[in-house]
Amino acid sequence: MALTALAIRNAQPRAKPYKLSDERSLFLLVMPNGAKYWRLRYRFLDMQKTLALGVWPEVSLAEARDKRDSARKMIADGVDPMVEKKRRKLRAQIDTNITFKGVAEEWFVKITREERAEVTLSKVRWLLEKVYPFLGHLPLHEIEVQEVLAVLRKIEATGRYESARRMRSVISRVFRYGIATGRAKIDVARDLRGAIIVPKTKHFAAITRPKEVGKLLRDIEDCPGYAVTRLALRMTPHVFVRPGELRRAEWSEFDLERAVWSIPAEKMKMRWPHQVPLSRQVLDLLDEIRPLTGHSPYVFPASHTWKRPMSENTVTFALRRMGYSGSEMTAHGFRAMAATLLNEMGLWNPDAIERQLAHMENNGVRRAYARGQYWEERVRMMQHWSDYLDQLRDGGDTDKVPGDGKVVTVDFARRGARSR
Repeated sequence: MALTALAIRNAQPRAKPYKLSDERSLFLLVMPNGAKYWRLRYRFLDMQKTLALGVWPEVSLAEARDKRDSARKMIADGVDPMVEKKRRKLRAQIDTNITFKGVAEEWFVKITREERAEVTLSKVRWLLEKVYPFLGHLPLHEIEVQEVLAVLRKIEATGRYESARRMRSVISRVFRYGIATGRAKIDVARDLRGAIIVPKTKHFAAITRPKEVGKLLRDIEDCPGYAVTRLALRMTPHVFVRPGELRRAEWSEFDLERAVWSIPAEKMKMRWPHQVPLSRQVLDLLDEIRPLTGHSPYVFPASHTWKRPMSENTVTFALRRMGYSGSEMTAHGFRAMAATLLNEMGLWNPDAIERQLAHMENNGVRRAYARGQYWEERVRMMQHWSDYLDQLRDGGDTDKVPGDGKVVTVDFARRGARSR
């Protein structure tokens, strides 16, 4: 028997849900709280299913019957109405999030969940915030190449050519994500590589002359100020990791018995775990640091709280206070110092030096193979490097070209080094 509007209106709730049947498998489900839901029973591929058609009175009896008829037509055409409903819902969600900003924010969530480095995420966020005022409100698939170029030109006009280059790359990645999720067909930023100014490569300022290195090391020894900062400065040239890797070093990463610092992949620029052999000098420095920061998870915590690592600019600011300008020496410059002098020594396989610098091979198979290569050589090299730095600091013969065949040695007993 067909339902009537009056019967629906007069249906009262009961202790348990009950059904009021209409024609052709349509029924109204009356809940104990008084809510009334339209439902359709149907079979598809020999499976019994129930399709939700809405809530009364928002969906009237007539409208429920229209939805029933549409669903039954789909079934007759070989389409499951429940699956089609989910597909339409998903399509509607996508259609309401088609702007550049909407797609970019989705993509940003994705790369955040992929555990990209904090510094990478902060740079991407900064670049996106610069783009949003110009492209954020526009549907991704409607953005023209000229509109993207206009945004990049605005950045170029300020002289920030590297920022413009990075911005083009980020915009391109948003478009590629949009293509993968069905909200764009082409990456209009892809072909703008040749349209923007290519910034001149700027290398980090570094001291690489042995005599000047010796002076720098003596200045570090005499550096005034916060003890933890001075110890970070003293350790930096010996391990020559990236500044972010040093400042975020945690005590749990150091195996002092094996003399190895194991840096996890999430802290590395190339997202690949890295190991640093620790020389006797570095082990001694860690002995000095432990009483000061052993209560913190970080070897070099911030001066105002042990719960966070020191600022990314701490070492750089210390160099400035010592009188070294940005054109003379940077925190990153210790890596260039080590790379230059170790290569000039001629004692070490260049691949071992590159591996110690955590410069990764582009080829994935070769990278996996090279991961464990040169370890013994790197252990010897890192001790030799620390010995050489001590010689320079102590005013040793700096006129000799490093690696003239003589292995640098230092009286470690005089320096109080541990015997290993």
